[in-house]
Amino acid sequence: MIGRLRGLVAEIGEEEALIDVGGVGYVVRCGSRTLGRLPSLGEETVVQIESQWSEAAGLRLYGFLSRDERRAFVALQEIQGVGPKAALGVLDVLTPGELAGAAQRGDKAAVSRASGVGPKLALRIVTELKDKPIGGEAVAAFHATAGAPPAPSASGDAVAALMGLGIAEPMARRVVEQAVLRLGDDAAESVLIKAALQELGR
Repeated sequence: MIGRLRGLVAEIGEEEALIDVGGVGYVVRCGSRTLGRLPSLGEETVVQIESQWSEAAGLRLYGFLSRDERRAFVALQEIQGVGPKAALGVLDVLTPGELAGAAQRGDKAAVSRASGVGPKLALRIVTELKDKPIGGEAVAAFHATAGAPPAPSASGDAVAALMGLGIAEPMARRVVEQAVLRLGDDAAESVLIKAALQELGR
């Protein structure tokens, strides 16, 4: 199975990217957070790959920019009711470190912000991940912030606001992620919304 790809970014879609490795194009399914952080077209990238095979779909490659994200993706799918799409949705709204922290706090509200994850499934996720190490960096990040109150997510609120305006969720997440990349993680919700709307208007 494929575990990593190093190649050129050939295409970026709403749910997948095409990575050119020595003239062979690999279709890699990614969450919107990963897609928004990929280099520009024609630039080199290294993508951590989780390969999955099924009779119905054949071989599918899921891509991540860190090993911890891939480990979290695998850990999430070990939970009943969590498929690849829901796992990617969780990692779109929470980094592995934030997911580890939410699991330790039992913060199902943070997890339920993910697309396709309702309150019952969110509760199951935080319960089953509480004592399960997601990855070295994720656990270190949680311990570094243990005891601190969870910070509100301006990007998550901005996505929700755009969806309230009738914008499809994948597109809303994509333009907000692009706004965060340009403006930084500390940008206020109102600033992110304005920048995202400008991106949509281009």
